[in-house]
Amino acid sequence: MKDDTLDSRHAHDALGERALSKLRWRCRRGLLENDLLIERFFEKHENSITVAQARGLYTLMELADNDLMDILLKRVPPDTQINEPEARDVLQLLWN
Repeated sequence: MKDDTLDSRHAHDALGERALSKLRWRCRRGLLENDLLIERFFEKHENSITVAQARGLYTLMELADNDLMDILLKRVPPDTQINEPEARDVLQLLWN
């Protein structure tokens, strides 16, 4: 489930407080390992997340927990399931 307000915003705009809160809620996962990696992402980038990055995170959150974990841990290449450049950009941030 994506935040529809992101569709009308420019990709490089910073997220507002409400959109960031919705995004954090959507990024909650069933596997602790995923939650830890995503929480680390928010700790590093919370103040600079753009609309494009939020769209990328929403795309990643559509994956099943185990599929997401395999990609985050680089067990499988992301190109098997992720085609959107915004999601790939977020993966780079998650991996660093």
